[in-house]
Amino acid sequence: MKKVVVSVFALGLLAACGNSDAIEAKSGEITSSVSSEVPIDEELLKEIEEAEKAEAERIEFEKRNQTTLKYDRLLHDFGTVAQGSENTTTFVVTNTGDKPLIISDVSASCGCTLPKKPEQPIAPGETDVIEVTFKPKPGQVNEIRKTVTVTANTDPKVSKVEIKAFVEE
Repeated sequence: MKKVVVSVFALGLLAACGNSDAIEAKSGEITSSVSSEVPIDEELLKEIEEAEKAEAERIEFEKRNQTTLKYDRLLHDFGTVAQGSENTTTFVVTNTGDKPLIISDVSASCGCTLPKKPEQPIAPGETDVIEVTFKPKPGQVNEIRKTVTVTANTDPKVSKVEIKAFVEE
C-alpha cells in the first residue's frame, strides 16, 4: 500500500512539474532522473580550473623536493621495564637523498610514548635523531608494542618505527 501511495504521489508531483516521463517503475521500485537546463556559471568554471592548476603545481613542487631516508633500525626493544619508569631511545635518521630532509611530524600510537623530531632540515648525507620516550602507565603490563609514525618529504610521506618492552607489575 505504501509503495502505491508513494508512486501516486511521485507521479502527481512530477506531472505538476510537467516532467511526468522522468519516472519509470520497475518491479515495484521507483527511479527518477532530474536534469537542469541552467548554464554552468563561467566564473565557477574558472575557479575550478585555477584550483586544479594550483593543486597540480603543489604536487609537482612536492615531487621536486622529495628525498629519501634510512633508519639505523626499525625496532627498539627496551627489554624488561617497570611501570612508571621513563625509558628513552633514539632512532638515527640518515638523509640518503639529494634534497634536504624535512621531518614535519612524529606521532605515537599511545600517550605513554612521546617522540621528539629534529627541528631543522637534515642535509643530504647527514644524520639526526628521533628521540622516543616510553613511560608505561599503571595497568600496562606484559609485552607492549608502540608505533611512532614519521611524516616527511619522502615517497611515501609516512614511515614507521616501533618500540617494545615487557612491563612488570
